[in-house]
Amino acid sequence: MDKILEGLVSSDHSVPVKRAIVKKVVEAAEKAVTEEQCQALFTLTTRLILLGEDAFQRQIGFQVLEAYARYHRPEFEHFFSKDFVLSLLQQGYGPLDRKDPAIIDYIHCCLRLLISCPSVLETFSVIQVEVLRMVCERPEPALCAHLSTLLSDFVQCIPRDKSGVLFCQQLVRTISYFHCFVSQERELREYVGQVTKVSTLLQNIWKADPATLLPSLQEVFAIISSTDPSFDPSISLASLVQHIPVQMITVLIKSLTTDHNVKDASMTKALCRMIDWLSWPLAQHVDTWVIALLKGLAAVQKFTILIDVTLLKIELVFSRLWYPIVRQGALAVLSHMLLSFQHSPEAFHLDLPKPGEDKIKLVLNQSAWTSQSNSFASGPLRQVGKSETGKTGLVNLGNTCFMNSIIQTLFMATDFRRHVLSLHINGSNTLMKKLQLLFAFLAHTQRAAYAPKNFLEASRPPWFNAGSQQDCSEYLRFLLDRLHEEEKTLQVLESVKPKVPPPVDSSSKDPTGQTSPENGEESYLTPAENKPENDGRTLTERMFGGKLITGIRCMQCNCISEKAEPFTDLSLAFCPSATSQGSSQPEGPSEEPKVLCQGSVNGGSEVPEPGLAKAPASNVHFVPVTNEPPLSVPDLVNYFLAPEILDEENAYFCEKCSSLQRAERTMKVVSAPEYLILTLLRFSYDAKCHVRRKILDNVTIPPLMRLPVHVPSMPTQCSSTTSSPLQVDSPESSENLAKKLKPSQKDEEEEEEERIDGSEQINGREMAVHSVPYVLSSVVMHSGMSSESGHYYSYGRNINGADGTQHPANHFALKDDLGNGQAECSLSTCSALSIPPEQGDTQPNSGQEARDWLLFNDSRVTFTCFQSVQNITNRFPKDTAYVLMYRKQELPGQNINGGLMANGMRLSTEPPLQKELLDAIIKDNKLYLQEQELNARTQALQAPSSSCSFRPNGSDDNNPPGSCGPSGGGGGGGGFNTISRLVF
Repeated sequence: MDKILEGLVSSDHSVPVKRAIVKKVVEAAEKAVTEEQCQALFTLTTRLILLGEDAFQRQIGFQVLEAYARYHRPEFEHFFSKDFVLSLLQQGYGPLDRKDPAIIDYIHCCLRLLISCPSVLETFSVIQVEVLRMVCERPEPALCAHLSTLLSDFVQCIPRDKSGVLFCQQLVRTISYFHCFVSQERELREYVGQVTKVSTLLQNIWKADPATLLPSLQEVFAIISSTDPSFDPSISLASLVQHIPVQMITVLIKSLTTDHNVKDASMTKALCRMIDWLSWPLAQHVDTWVIALLKGLAAVQKFTILIDVTLLKIELVFSRLWYPIVRQGALAVLSHMLLSFQHSPEAFHLDLPKPGEDKIKLVLNQSAWTSQSNSFASGPLRQVGKSETGKTGLVNLGNTCFMNSIIQTLFMATDFRRHVLSLHINGSNTLMKKLQLLFAFLAHTQRAAYAPKNFLEASRPPWFNAGSQQDCSEYLRFLLDRLHEEEKTLQVLESVKPKVPPPVDSSSKDPTGQTSPENGEESYLTPAENKPENDGRTLTERMFGGKLITGIRCMQCNCISEKAEPFTDLSLAFCPSATSQGSSQPEGPSEEPKVLCQGSVNGGSEVPEPGLAKAPASNVHFVPVTNEPPLSVPDLVNYFLAPEILDEENAYFCEKCSSLQRAERTMKVVSAPEYLILTLLRFSYDAKCHVRRKILDNVTIPPLMRLPVHVPSMPTQCSSTTSSPLQVDSPESSENLAKKLKPSQKDEEEEEEERIDGSEQINGREMAVHSVPYVLSSVVMHSGMSSESGHYYSYGRNINGADGTQHPANHFALKDDLGNGQAECSLSTCSALSIPPEQGDTQPNSGQEARDWLLFNDSRVTFTCFQSVQNITNRFPKDTAYVLMYRKQELPGQNINGGLMANGMRLSTEPPLQKELLDAIIKDNKLYLQEQELNARTQALQAPSSSCSFRPNGSDDNNPPGSCGPSGGGGGGGGFNTISRLVF
């Protein structure tokens, strides 16, 4: 038999001869043989399996071994003892190293043949100890794969209890030493298969003994968070992620992000290496864990880590998109990184299809680091991020809601904001530059609320005491006047500079003669605005400037004197009876019908509306019940434009008559502003009590209305027309407007007869009347009973579309109303335009309509609806509309005021930020993230030893409700300076 076995081992024979020899050997093994022969047979089969020169010999060895073990079980059990197994695992076999996978395969085969023998239990005990020792020696992937196959088939060989936990930890660490240095596809597939077998073994152990899972994951984190520069763990660890239950994400992320023993450097390393796992071809849920950890770090304000990791790894993540097998996970992580990295553009410059502006801001706001909520953190760690609107609030700096409400109103004026952001301004000390910086921060900061300290100091009128409550309308007038005068001054300074031809070509000089930015010099005007049609008008004039013609007709000689006056806002007074609080009717001629009484104004309708009695404004608990419609904004505009009789103490001195005469004063809008600002003069003087009161009458605010604009065809010889620089209505003129009286019924009939086809005959010349449509943009509300104190907040309309166009329903209403022949009211009166219910903002909770309007209350910004704007006074009698801003709408084919649309008045998109603005925002965003991180850590340290009362609404202006700032209701004193001033 020895010769037969030697012939089998020899390679001189052909395959058929070897097969014949094998058959004889197997037959010999089945017969009873001596102990020496059994020993020889066992030794030879072992040599064939472990030292065989080719696969054929090893296959023959397994066949002979199986026959030997079947027919000679006691002898086989005697030779394959625990001592023999121990020598194989510790010393190897002859020239074969103990770390060769063939030894594991041989033991695996023998265990299958001896599974029913009692002695195999002793062998299992030996293997349990030896496999733990082997994994501690960091074997190669091939040996680990064969060992994993053995342990998967014989779970009795897996270490138990504490040794089992240690085995799992050491096997995890062994995987971290796996490295693949091959490049052929076959070898790569073999490597991935080996790692998969090892990870599958760990999965089976975790399922059988859940107590081993958490220590294994802790070992994973210890490995990937190591800052040892000489150790770079393998991405093969990613193969373990798919075996971790997804339900453990919350527990594990909490453990990692709230552990104060984990240093930032270690967390940065760990996150970077987890992102490297995206390269592992068969890994599942890696992106889920990476994104969860990113959000967890953002929730506890560890923004420094997020910044470092994003800048280090975003290029690698992007490169993974080239490989389809890992593309899905890489894309998910890349999207989150780009959307959340909003404090700086360093991370990406991608040219992707641009969705809608509202959609962009909503997605960005949801993905921002500062918007991530830490559901497992204690109260002090919770950070109130930017609201879901994506808009930024303004911090109340102490009774500064008068400024905050105006800034938000101007910011929501889309065209004005875009032009301000597109200006190139030379110098940083100008007010326009500070407004530009403020707008840039409101648009791009990550702060939930921005503190406009610098702008407050630069824009506060000199007579406004710091910390005192002030009038927002007065502040708005001062601000616009300052911006206008500043730009005029800069234009003059630029015009006196010597004209130096540009070195490149003549196209760098604009048509107005001002030089374009060159060699670091910046022009105050944007290129789109430098056009000859603007006639040097400032941005304030082009956006808010309109023109009124005040005409006075002597009723004795019929001579008319006219004066043109620019305006930036119209101060709309209530009728005298509405402000008298029960006093006598306004003075006037006896033939004048007394149709104007408290709370009611004869508006655009040709039939005078009956009066409406109101309770005194000081009684807030009384809400009148009446069937009469309330006042509307068009009513007040019509009252403002209505003819006024000058008589008795207000008699007019006629130069032609050389004496005081009874006269009629009229006001006509001859140039419509792009943005129409209306201020409701909500003040009245109680002569009996000698106090000024706030008028609490509700005023209906139409979302759409039209303003009559008179365009003169030629100058008149009997008029004196003067021009003046841009100015605001004086308090005295506002007071006079509150004393307006309606003309006689006869005068109205005569004027109506003179109106033919949208034209009027005035002083022998014809004036064309255009009905200019306007859409509501913003409303500033005043909350408070007194005209001397209270609180301001504002509503703003979120214009749909990047081009700033109005809601589609608005075009429908405008076309329908302007095309029906004006059946309801004349072109020469202001009127509201109705929106069809099925197309208007009538359903506050349906779709986009519910997000068209925003409520700005200092640092808080929330979504609201137009019904809230209209019904606010009915719900809260002390909250009344004070300043309204309407935006002009131009229909197709309509061109009013010299073609403003053609002059680039409407910018189609948000302009790109200039570098200095972008740098300032990036710097502040990084500072903000550092502040949040520092605050979170400080609060986390103080939380156990101190209590904290959480105020979800902040403390801006709510001490008590209706007040402004920390000083409460009374505010800053100061009293009244003018009759048209409400001090808030």
